[in-house]
Amino acid sequence: MTNHTNTPLLDRVAGPADLRQMPDDDLRQLANELRSEVISAVSETGGHLGSSLGVVELAVAIHSVFNTPMDKLVWDVGHQCYPHKILTGRRDRIRTLRQKDGLSGFTKRSESEFDPFGAAHSSTSISAALGFAVGRDMGQPTGDAIAVIGDGSISAGMAYEAMNNAGAEGRRLFVILNDNEMSIAPPVGAMSSYLSGLYANEPLARIKSLAEGFEAAMPAPMRESAKRARQLVTGLSGSGTLFEELGFEYVGPIDGHDMSQLLPVLRAARTRATGPVLIHVCTTKGKGYAPAEQSADRGHGVSKFDPATGAQAKKAAGAPSYTSVFGNALTAEAARDPKLVAVTAAMPGGTGLDIMAKRFPARVFDVGIAEQHAVTFAAGMAASGLRPFCAIYSTFLQRGYDQVVHDVALQGLPVRFAIDRAGLVGADGPTHAGAFDIGYLGALPGMTLMAAADEAELTHMVATAAAHDEGPIAFRYPRGSGTGVELPERGEVLQIGKGRVLREGTDIALLSYGTRLAECLVAAETLAAQGISVTVADARFAKPLDMDLIAQLARHHRALVTVEEGAQGGFGAMVLQALAARGAFDRGLAIRPMCLPDRYIDHASPDDMYADAGLAAGDIAATAASALGRAAEVIPLTIAR
Repeated sequence: MTNHTNTPLLDRVAGPADLRQMPDDDLRQLANELRSEVISAVSETGGHLGSSLGVVELAVAIHSVFNTPMDKLVWDVGHQCYPHKILTGRRDRIRTLRQKDGLSGFTKRSESEFDPFGAAHSSTSISAALGFAVGRDMGQPTGDAIAVIGDGSISAGMAYEAMNNAGAEGRRLFVILNDNEMSIAPPVGAMSSYLSGLYANEPLARIKSLAEGFEAAMPAPMRESAKRARQLVTGLSGSGTLFEELGFEYVGPIDGHDMSQLLPVLRAARTRATGPVLIHVCTTKGKGYAPAEQSADRGHGVSKFDPATGAQAKKAAGAPSYTSVFGNALTAEAARDPKLVAVTAAMPGGTGLDIMAKRFPARVFDVGIAEQHAVTFAAGMAASGLRPFCAIYSTFLQRGYDQVVHDVALQGLPVRFAIDRAGLVGADGPTHAGAFDIGYLGALPGMTLMAAADEAELTHMVATAAAHDEGPIAFRYPRGSGTGVELPERGEVLQIGKGRVLREGTDIALLSYGTRLAECLVAAETLAAQGISVTVADARFAKPLDMDLIAQLARHHRALVTVEEGAQGGFGAMVLQALAARGAFDRGLAIRPMCLPDRYIDHASPDDMYADAGLAAGDIAATAASALGRAAEVIPLTIAR
């Protein structure tokens, strides 16, 4: 029954079960209201707007056809999950999105039974959905499994590993390919060309029916694709696609904004499918909101904005971002060295490599969402005599760790790893935190590790890495703006394994690795006001450690506090091990390593997250005072080298 009242349809939706009672015309109107709600909410919170607007109709259609949460809906990455959250009982909290104590910007198992699998990294959905399908077939209380994956994410190797396995298993499984030809950066490579060729860039609005004989009205390049969509209904056989070669029934492409196509296809698939099915749905990122549709990234990630105009809130002018400092410093080095090249995994803008790409486009390589390939590709270039920089976020470099070990470190190849988003990252939360790279890279023989304390130091570390041909080297730096220090005209090549002292004292030493240095300096002022004399040092290197500096700090202070923006087992652990091997603790040195706690830190502002982690200036001062109070009388130390 069509809604004839003035009550918005969205107000009648407490959960997906309500959608299943609505006629198709109401579902179309509901999608319009849902799109407006997404725009309104994200205008207040910021977030991933374009991708969510692109799947409004798809989210409505899936929840109205499938029996969620018994049927398991897995959104790949989760950038596009805002409409899903609104439809699944979280509308009253949608304006807390990505805020402290609010909804996650991604799917999250602890948040709702409608989020059966957490996400934030790409290309995991098909593997997870296949796992649910196996669970169902082995008697677990779960229904169908539906994976929604974008054209950028499906280009990653893991997606094809999963599809190959799913095709071989032959289990009933639904994969919906959300093809908007617009991942974070324009999709690259043969897969993007293949998907584009399936419908030859023709307007999809011509697909109006699945009735027999409809294909005759289609342009030739699309005729077979439309025929395949009908074949699921009729059971007729047709020519194959790559997906069919992998064992999937291929359906599409269909217009992902046309309910008259989405609903019949999904219903037919759910009714008739016996094995794995891939439904190719074409959408527009930012659909229905002109400012998003017309922006270069289709409104991928936005700050708070005026919904009437799309104008985003401008950040106050201040220090440049670490990412831009890296991009400019690398471009300057590239201008001096024609052998310098750079690799990114679908994040040229996010890593700052777009700056170098504008000036030297032939020397910047975007390999798509393929971190494993990116690392080994860079290793091959290093082996050829080039000087590659592999710029990948800390959290994404985890995906290529075996390649870092086997293809780079084991062979001693001079790949330079530029590790953005080190430490806690704010609204993206624990899925994007750069917590583990110090430990997982520090374990590798021959690896050199640096961490920038500020943007000037980052400039020096880019120059140092560019000049380093003696094996792999990595440097880490955080998301966001720098401290506002003056940038050098050109980076200085640092002496490997040597730190620096910024403030000298006699009672306690604070040894920082990374951008907590500024907090250490504030803590030192707090302690000085209490009559405690403090040395503050910047380690610069976690590997090799500056043992001359550490020995000096141990000899001349009653206590030593190490501070880092990383998990347990990182810089502090390396210092502890080095001091223990030299007998420092037998001689009375009190040492307190400060790092991220052994838990994941939920999304909030970076300042709130570091306060939660116990790494703010006040925490450092309190830890230092406590260590000093428990320390033995100062005993001169003789530390062997």
